Amino acid sequence: MSVYGNYLIVVLFVYLAFRTSFAQIVNGSSSTSDFPWSSSENRFLVSNNSNFAAGFLRLSNSTDDFIFSVFYNINETTTATMIWSVNADSPVNRSESLLVTSSGELRFTGANIPGSPTSSGNGSEAQTLRLNDDGNLLYGNWSSFQNPTNTIVPNQNISGTILSVKNGAFQFDGKRLMFNGSYDSRSEYYSSNNAFLSLNELGMIQLENGATFITSDYGDRLFRRLKLDDNGNLQIYSFDNELHQWNVVWQAVPELCTIKGTCGPNFVCMYGDTYDTTVCDCPPGFRRVSGDVCERKVDVIIGNKFLQLDYVNFSGGSDQGSQVSYQAANFTACEAGCLKDPKCQGFGYKYDGQRYCVLVRNLYYGLWSPATEAAFFLRVDKTENDTTTFTGLTSILETTCPVQVSLPLPPDESDSTTRNIAIISTLFAAELISGVAFFWVFLKKYVKYRDMARTFGLEFLPAGGPKRFTYAELKTATNDFSGTNVVGKGGFGDVYKGVLSDHRIVAVKCLKNVTGGDNEFWAEVTIIARMHHLNLVRLWGFCAEKGQRILVYEYVPNGSLDKFLFHSGKVNYANEQEDVEGSKLLARMPILDWSIRYRIALGVARAIAYLHEECLEWVLHCDIKPENILLGADFCPKISDFGLSKLRKKEDMVSYSRMRGTRGYMAPEWVKSDQITPKADVYSFGMVLLEIVTGVRNFDIQGSKLDSEEWYFPRWAFDKVYKEMNIEDILDNQIKESYDSRLHEDMITRMVKTAIWCLQDRPEMRPSMGKVAKMLEGTVEIIEPKKPTIFFLGDD
Repeated sequence: MSVYGNYLIVVLFVYLAFRTSFAQIVNGSSSTSDFPWSSSENRFLVSNNSNFAAGFLRLSNSTDDFIFSVFYNINETTTATMIWSVNADSPVNRSESLLVTSSGELRFTGANIPGSPTSSGNGSEAQTLRLNDDGNLLYGNWSSFQNPTNTIVPNQNISGTILSVKNGAFQFDGKRLMFNGSYDSRSEYYSSNNAFLSLNELGMIQLENGATFITSDYGDRLFRRLKLDDNGNLQIYSFDNELHQWNVVWQAVPELCTIKGTCGPNFVCMYGDTYDTTVCDCPPGFRRVSGDVCERKVDVIIGNKFLQLDYVNFSGGSDQGSQVSYQAANFTACEAGCLKDPKCQGFGYKYDGQRYCVLVRNLYYGLWSPATEAAFFLRVDKTENDTTTFTGLTSILETTCPVQVSLPLPPDESDSTTRNIAIISTLFAAELISGVAFFWVFLKKYVKYRDMARTFGLEFLPAGGPKRFTYAELKTATNDFSGTNVVGKGGFGDVYKGVLSDHRIVAVKCLKNVTGGDNEFWAEVTIIARMHHLNLVRLWGFCAEKGQRILVYEYVPNGSLDKFLFHSGKVNYANEQEDVEGSKLLARMPILDWSIRYRIALGVARAIAYLHEECLEWVLHCDIKPENILLGADFCPKISDFGLSKLRKKEDMVSYSRMRGTRGYMAPEWVKSDQITPKADVYSFGMVLLEIVTGVRNFDIQGSKLDSEEWYFPRWAFDKVYKEMNIEDILDNQIKESYDSRLHEDMITRMVKTAIWCLQDRPEMRPSMGKVAKMLEGTVEIIEPKKPTIFFLGDD
């Protein structure tokens, strides 16, 4: 026999020896003769298909503590994944055993098992512990599926069960997620329209009334589990057989700070470096006395004052009366209402014209997010010295457009320059050759002076102006503009991710085909930098040297909107058995719910209205599309690539004079050679708004009998909503199951009607962006729009 054959025999022998030592019981059942079962024994009960095992698992950080559990018997990179356990909160030591009493009850030496498993008779068959192929542990009439802990496996019945973690602090009853903490009870933070019934191996959740929803990797037959995690979020995991690890493929709550109980009383929950991490911070006037306790520094005794916390909201808890909301006459009236109530801890006020006021008696579930669009005024003692650390809302509202600044003028010419001119003039008159020589010297000095003035103007900018970076700084920050750091490509150039010397993460855009000298470039950059808005990407600086023209923006971590709307592996929902092409290529992006999509649409509309109507420098974007809408860590939308059209060379502008933008989003006037107005951006926004609702590209034909050259996306949406009177037919299939007509009908109807108005063929029929924002806000009435048409086909 060859050496290779001997090697295979040795490997096979070692594998069989390992399997034998790991599981001494391999037939899927254990009789009474196998009891008592000591926790220190290296003995496991394995299902017949070898997918599941049961037994005592030693804690990773202890040698004497064990947990009796059912777990996946698969090759994982970390510890075994438990699907059921009997003593996770109170591990047993090595002296404990699992035994059968004389009455036939299965229990530990010193503790009972939930559900009190008892045999159905006295025979050995009735007193047998069995592990089924689906992971269900059975003893008599008792089963682990009837007494779940925090995990559900495929084909396990969910209806009527309650999952809980942290001694019941977080619970899932099949339909709702609730927080039941020591300071607040039965506070709901997630609810499904239909109760969960079961999960299958393909990644589909069956709901009541025949409804379903699927995971991001639906279609692959994998090990899966539905788990209520310790952070209170309900998530579905699938096992990657190649990487030997579990991946999250669905989660109930995409924004962790909205999970009640994430932070304790008085804390404010904020997001970390990524959207799936949180940080709990004490507000001003409070201090952290331990890991999860935040208390006041000074009790409110001597008078009162309020500290303004922008973008902060406290919901007050589930107790009735802990939060009182009403429409106040003005801000002063809202403040007076809090001062009259001795239990009032502060009040929230929204600067949106609706005079929304809420009085809060308990500082529970604090949340910081620009999406709140409100400020919270925290009540503190008059002697409190702390100042607010949560700022931003007031400054944005008070400075919608920054004050126009001007470049500093160069100093007056010195007397020496005048004297030199006089000398040169005299010498020129006396002797032509000497005059020419002296004149040449003067020109050299003038050129040097001009360069000094330019440097002075670029380096010492007015307060609030963009910073000038050197090319060497940006080259180091982007690792020599490495291709691995490219985060985007567009018509104006490539975008690189970089890290500055002060550890700030930035987006570096290298412009191409830019016209003008340093002064002209700096003037245009200064105009762009003065455009400050919550929903515009902020310009931090620029570089203009060695023939390079580079802009430095803030880095927006979640990327562009198209990655969240248009996944690469779309599923055919009409046939759940059809294979999902490219399902493993899905980006694992969280699916945006209706409220987040509405916030994105409203934020983009306000930003475009700011560019069109509020800035001193009027700006036409010309390329509104999902790729130019970036999402921050809290899904706050930010428009990019605005204000760059003036930097183009004239020869490049020729090709854009009648066709500027992206096909599918361009208004008809680009093709008809009509005058281009801000209504061209309104048309592009309407197309994006319709894609936010439907979740599909505007050029993807959606089950129409028309030919592809006659099919028109807005007309299809109009027919579905106004002819067939079924708005649900156009909703994004990814979150269609979460649509609730009571909660979402008014909001989605406003979005669809606004989009149809924006997509009118004639520009004068479209509303301005300022009115579009009000239509989305619901502050103006929206009449039924006219059916949009393709201008060269007309209506049918």
